[in-house]
Amino acid sequence: MSRPLLLASASETRLSLLRNAGLTVTALPARIDEESIRAALEAEGAHPRDIADALAEMKARKLADKHPEALVLGCDQVLEFDRRAFGKPASPAEARDQLLLLRGQTHRLLSAVVLYDKGEPIWRHVGRVDLTMRRFSETWLDGYLTRNWDSLRHSAGGYKLEEEGIRLFSSVEGDYFTVLGLPLLPLLAYLEQRGFIET
Repeated sequence: MSRPLLLASASETRLSLLRNAGLTVTALPARIDEESIRAALEAEGAHPRDIADALAEMKARKLADKHPEALVLGCDQVLEFDRRAFGKPASPAEARDQLLLLRGQTHRLLSAVVLYDKGEPIWRHVGRVDLTMRRFSETWLDGYLTRNWDSLRHSAGGYKLEEEGIRLFSSVEGDYFTVLGLPLLPLLAYLEQRGFIET
């Protein structure tokens, strides 16, 4: 890359996706109070898509203010179901309730990315994927949560498709990278178009 790229995220998955694509990137998590911001936006009636976009921008802006010389990438993912926004579950019990609510239903993952340059937002994108859960048993669900809590507590929805969480689903419609929390193909296309990476 012609410029330093900073990822305003603690997500190992996002960092790996970018590095595996051949980008030189440094992760510097931007600490924001996601839960308070999400709650305030929900109270104002914000759409889940706008919540994801706003959180991604706040993370990018916080880091861009400290590193104006760098390209800064902010990301966030929100699960949308029945016009409600869901984030990372705070406990195994919350994850259980959420997964039971989604069982047999179709929900949407919204993965937002905002790119800052010289302290200003220059590009944004929100990817979407529709996922349908199968009708799994509560016994299997309890075992799944026990086996995987340390990993899935870091993901919107309380599951990871790249792990055992794939067994929760009967169908997935959309881009796999977006499921993982980063709409990678549109991002790479923009970076190439602007000359930030070689094409």
